Amino acid sequence: MISPESISSQILRIIDANLNRIGEGLRLLEDLARLLLNDAVLTEQLKTMRHEILESDWPFQQQLLQYRNSEGDVGIDIEVPGEEKERELPITVVANSRRVQESLRTLEELAKIPGTKLDSEKFKQARFNLYTIERTLLSKLLRKDKVKHLYGLYVIIDTQALKGRNPIEAASQAIRGGAKTIQLRDKLGNKKELLPIAQQLRSLCAEHQVLFIVNDYLDLALATDADGLHLGQEDLPIPVARKLLPIDKILGCSTNSVEQAVTAESEGADYIAVGSIYSTPSKETAKVIGLERLRQIRQAVTLPLVAIGGITRDNGAEVMAAGADSVAVISAILQAEDIEKATQELVQTLKHKGE
Repeated sequence: MISPESISSQILRIIDANLNRIGEGLRLLEDLARLLLNDAVLTEQLKTMRHEILESDWPFQQQLLQYRNSEGDVGIDIEVPGEEKERELPITVVANSRRVQESLRTLEELAKIPGTKLDSEKFKQARFNLYTIERTLLSKLLRKDKVKHLYGLYVIIDTQALKGRNPIEAASQAIRGGAKTIQLRDKLGNKKELLPIAQQLRSLCAEHQVLFIVNDYLDLALATDADGLHLGQEDLPIPVARKLLPIDKILGCSTNSVEQAVTAESEGADYIAVGSIYSTPSKETAKVIGLERLRQIRQAVTLPLVAIGGITRDNGAEVMAAGADSVAVISAILQAEDIEKATQELVQTLKHKGE
């Protein structure tokens, strides 16, 4: 027969093992949020959770240490068939989140045993909080590789600005010239006619490992499996679009003020378009904000900035020097007689960050 004393020591061993697993798992997730994603909000959430779960008085810690028996743990040498020796970071995030969630559930149940002096509700709440944190962390990690392409030249294939030229051929020339991102924008055409164009552009960009972004139209972005969606201030709100987009798709937002940029970052945008930097024939009604506003926005947010509006090979370098990570162009490329050559010349002036 097992005595109450031995039951107590066994329970303490289980509590100790699960607290250790929670601390280890949360520390890894916290380090990824802090050092890989540079995400202050997620870092604070994970750090706070770790401290709240692991904090305990010294007598209780002494009890846990007294009954710890790592050498005698029968599970130490057990290997699960098929368990990965190497894995991608997203899988690591899921594995460690599950590890912490399972341990939290174990402690939640043990806390119901009389005499454990644990708070069952605290573990339950932490478990549900971690479900949300896991999704956010995984989503940002999956989008990180896409965001890395947002450096250099961002070419907007505006169907009206093409003036009858083939959008697929124009995009192909821009890609050959060094464009890192292609955005499809069409303010006048119907979506039934636009869909096959978007599908062809998506295939072209995927073939050349270039980002494909759809402007305004969430349904077209979803239908073509685009890399992301770009929204203006009057379009679908960022939080709504974020919920509807798959977690690995990036989201950009047009801004012309520090306040708009800060809001876009807080609501979940992956990059911020800033403009119009100069007057532009592509949008005669655009508000010109200049380089000083770009510098101010650079100081206020940490997301990649895509400058737009009147940018050419003559002023591209100064735009990058003012804080842009990328420049988006329409006229400077689409109105050139030789799109590939014009793209190459503009790329050479940008002094790419991140390369």
